[in-house]
Amino acid sequence: MNIEDKVKEWLLDESYLREKKYDENADFHFIVEFPKDNIMDVVKPKGKDCIIVACATQVSPEHLELMTEASPKVKKDFILDLNFGLNKFLVDYELQINQDLLQQFIITDQIFEDGLTKDNFIRTLKRVFKSKLHCIWLIDKKFGGFSKPQQPSNENSMFV
Repeated sequence: MNIEDKVKEWLLDESYLREKKYDENADFHFIVEFPKDNIMDVVKPKGKDCIIVACATQVSPEHLELMTEASPKVKKDFILDLNFGLNKFLVDYELQINQDLLQQFIITDQIFEDGLTKDNFIRTLKRVFKSKLHCIWLIDKKFGGFSKPQQPSNENSMFV
């Protein structure tokens, strides 16, 4: 069984496969849902003996606004903490930063053919996801307290 068939079988066994995507630079490119409601990519680049697991996340406009209001020191400390934290996961990552504001982050990890087992593959999916979760939690921890006070409302509803 070739690599594509093996990876596809594992994804189907665990109900993670969402779709196969055409990619001229890849032998195969799967869109994966792991865990539920989280989209990741599993790609085997042409001419390479590895697969790449990747997850890209855009920072929400609400969090960007909160980051904008933070002091320069808080923003710089956040980026430094993010780098230190992601390095502990032993993943590769790219932070897209504009004016000390994190716009997007991409987390990737690779598995070479000689190390490709179902166990290693699923552990890699988990590691990439937990790295993403770390980023989200750190954003919330650092910038959750900077929100603007809400405007008083005359509505008397408990459902907003």
